[in-house]
Amino acid sequence: MQKKKKAYVHAQKPVSIPVPGNKTIDEYIGLMNSQTDSISVARMEAPPKWGEPEQTPEFDEVTIMLEGKMVVEMDGKSITIKAGETFLAKAENSVRYSNPFDEKAVYWAVCTPAFSPERVNRNEE
Repeated sequence: MQKKKKAYVHAQKPVSIPVPGNKTIDEYIGLMNSQTDSISVARMEAPPKWGEPEQTPEFDEVTIMLEGKMVVEMDGKSITIKAGETFLAKAENSVRYSNPFDEKAVYWAVCTPAFSPERVNRNEE
């Protein structure tokens, strides 16, 4: 007889994932917190003047901006997303996120499949 999968995940506290540049990732659902491989949901804070290397992730990533704004470099364009806006970066495409502004950027990120350091494929030049 096949074992029945648990019907839900109740995440009461996030797991903090360390990243360079003082950006915070607090994962509520995903590999690190709930061992969920299909999706991850995390609250992020990027400090002023923050930036990360270009990456080619193996997951789709939806960014839902809550406060401030952020720049996404993708497909030869530089796109500023602001509080109240949403952006989808599709898997297997080169993307770079940054906050070149003087205020912090607060947002939610939803990734499918779930985020992991091995799936992000950062260009660490």
